[in-house]
Amino acid sequence: MPDTKPDLSFDEEGICNACRNFERRKEIDWSQRKSELVELAEKYKSKDGSNWDCIVPVSGGKDSTYQVIKMLQLGFNPLCVTSTTCDLSAIGRRNIENIKHLGVDYVEFSPNPNIRAKLNRVGLTQVGDISWPEHVGIFTIPIRAAVQYNIPLIVWGENSQHEYGGPAADVENNVLTRRWLEEFGGLLGMRVTDMIGLEGIRKQDLIAYSYPTDEELARVGVTGIFLGYYIPWDGYSNALLAQANGFQSYEKTVEGSVVNYENLDNHQTGIHDYFKYLKFGFGRATDIACLHLRRGRITREDAIAMVDKHDGKFPHSYLGKSLAEILEPLDMSVDEFVKISDRFTNKKIFATDSRGGLVKDKYGNLKKLAHPSTH
Repeated sequence: MPDTKPDLSFDEEGICNACRNFERRKEIDWSQRKSELVELAEKYKSKDGSNWDCIVPVSGGKDSTYQVIKMLQLGFNPLCVTSTTCDLSAIGRRNIENIKHLGVDYVEFSPNPNIRAKLNRVGLTQVGDISWPEHVGIFTIPIRAAVQYNIPLIVWGENSQHEYGGPAADVENNVLTRRWLEEFGGLLGMRVTDMIGLEGIRKQDLIAYSYPTDEELARVGVTGIFLGYYIPWDGYSNALLAQANGFQSYEKTVEGSVVNYENLDNHQTGIHDYFKYLKFGFGRATDIACLHLRRGRITREDAIAMVDKHDGKFPHSYLGKSLAEILEPLDMSVDEFVKISDRFTNKKIFATDSRGGLVKDKYGNLKKLAHPSTH
């Protein structure tokens, strides 16, 4: 994991905080944590069966499938809530239908696609993140549903600050708050209100992306917990349990990744991961290889080889859909996309020619500079 990752820190031994967090898992009394979860369940369950016990935000992915299975095992009656992804894939739809058939009530919120496409475009051109509106909606829609349906408890999956490294103060945070959303929920310094006036977007177009008021949250007593705080979190074992319960993986390794069981629902994800690579010099393949390496499933040498092969390739397609097709709703050409990509590329990380232009191979892939401080 390179030191270019935001919020990642290395100690005097050159070990990053995500690895240290993982080491500390051995010290946790997981049976005690499980008991805390069971206690919490009893506290929040609907006493007379007249309302749902909790909200589980679901995308149809392997982690949200796992969350639903776990809550059903605990005897919860959850309401599953989806904030529809930007460009839903066929396999994503099948996995959403599979969650319903686990035996749950389910609500899907589909924001205005015309506004969503504008937000995708603004996100990509302004902060280099096509998935900006999706990251916001993932956190706002389930919380709006909690207020609307008077369901206090929201059960999230992992605390990404714990799994991928981040500020220590937020690692032990097992409750998702408005401040957590604003800091780590993928807003990238751009507030929802900043969108008003851009591309003709009005305040009323952004209801789906707006957090409920503090008064509304207090009235219902909305609280969010991370399931990964109570149960040891592992994406691979989550995938195995999900697959045993009908979840479908992709038929080959997902573009830009090293596995076939995650990020299957949105054709735009390849662009999102590519821009992370342009800014910081690592992408999804690095993230996943690190998770497996920490758990002793692969060697460091094999992890490096996997990353070299798969990370940061130009996203000609994703989940079988071409880049031109993916960009069409944004009213953007591939040439325009390449210009935006070049603008967000970190020239301290990637090679340039004598005129300052980025060096690329015939497939459009960048050439990385040797980075002496990679750990």
